[in-house]
Amino acid sequence: MRHHLIVEALSSTRRQLKVFFISDIHRRKIDEKLLKKIDKDIDLVIIGGDLAEKNVPLSRINRNVQKLSQLGQVFYVWGNNDREVGEETIRQIIGQHDGIILENKNMPIHSHSSWGICGTDDPSCLKLDVEQALENIEQYKNVLFVSHQPVVWEEVERYYHPTLMLAGHTHGGQIRLGKFGISEKGSFESVGGRGKLISNGYGTTTLPLRLGARPECHIITISYTE
Repeated sequence: MRHHLIVEALSSTRRQLKVFFISDIHRRKIDEKLLKKIDKDIDLVIIGGDLAEKNVPLSRINRNVQKLSQLGQVFYVWGNNDREVGEETIRQIIGQHDGIILENKNMPIHSHSSWGICGTDDPSCLKLDVEQALENIEQYKNVLFVSHQPVVWEEVERYYHPTLMLAGHTHGGQIRLGKFGISEKGSFESVGGRGKLISNGYGTTTLPLRLGARPECHIITISYTE
């Protein structure tokens, strides 16, 4: 899916930050046909947690990250299932492909000097620390915030309002009967130059089945001025 966020009134000094976001891969393989459809000028690739789950072959996890790293610099946040395959294993795979794990921290986005990217650990591991993640966040004019679970947003917004917030986890309910599902369907909304995206996610968990909540990944094009 494609989304466009206009951060502020456009001018002759307009710039674009292009983000590829994917979450909840779980057991699924990244499709080569999908990669061929992705724009060649992606600035960031963000894996929004649940890259894996118990019993997923390590070779598949590694291959998925390797394919995503071909699109651009990889950033990753922990999901509630990832540590089931071993925390150190995930760290090694992300590091092998020069990926960066955002664990309750923020950092500048290369080549977009007014932007920072911020991410938290997942609440399931009891290591979530929003205050640490937001330390010195005022140094950036704009911030892209990532957490696996959207429930984290409420705590973040007690301290700060990021320009764009990204999350997954809910699978859009995964199996829906009409408008009814265990969770709300994924959505993107933009108000006053700020955006929020909750993704249906790319894979499935528990049951290898989706109904009424199609799998998805996202290209977000952000137009802004320095």
